[in-house]
Amino acid sequence: MNKETYESNTGLRIVATLIDYILIFCFTIVYMYQLGEPSEDGGVKVSGLKGLVPFLFWFLYLPICEWKFCSTLGHWTVGLKVIAENGEELTIGQTIKRRLSDIIDISWCFGLVAFIVVKSTDKKQRVGDIIAKTLVVKK
Repeated sequence: MNKETYESNTGLRIVATLIDYILIFCFTIVYMYQLGEPSEDGGVKVSGLKGLVPFLFWFLYLPICEWKFCSTLGHWTVGLKVIAENGEELTIGQTIKRRLSDIIDISWCFGLVAFIVVKSTDKKQRVGDIIAKTLVVKK
């Protein structure tokens, strides 16, 4: 892979991430309002086993889709895929590591960490990619 492959996809990665997390957010909101219960503060809450459903959706949508298809709907829409740095097939462990790192990369400061790390690494990897030894490239 040449450096141009990594350089040219930063904007696409941002769009893909927005698509993915908007879908997850919308699912969670609709789910909570459909199956949740009113809370004391005027909001809605889910508890017990029902509270696991948004996490299960996240797990099926992000790590499992990346593992099975090398892409989420967001990545697929903009023409990107996730590959292992060593050229072998992605493992479920890699996709889980990659996505658990979203807490650092994306959640903190609205993705500023990911943006800075991607812009400052040779292979344009975010923290999750570095930990999981993955790359995001054009299809």
